[in-house]
Amino acid sequence: MTGSSVTTHQSDPANRARLRWRSRRGLLENDLVLTRFLDKHEETLSDEDVDALTRLLDLADNPLLDLLLARKEPEGELDVPHVRALLERLRQA
Repeated sequence: MTGSSVTTHQSDPANRARLRWRSRRGLLENDLVLTRFLDKHEETLSDEDVDALTRLLDLADNPLLDLLLARKEPEGELDVPHVRALLERLRQA
């Protein structure tokens, strides 16, 4: 597999649409933060940013809201630098 055959998030419109769809949440607060963030930053997200956001989107709504509102900090598999960095950006959205 060559580097040129690797599909990045930014080069694949389907991946970008899928990420935006996954950002639609049951809790309005989450939905507002995620939509506002994507409206502002979607076109500049790196693959590492997308990985971090995907990890956060795997959470249920209430644990995600706790992280977004800084009521809790990432633990376990989420406690990695690129997730923490993206979470800080989300908290400022």
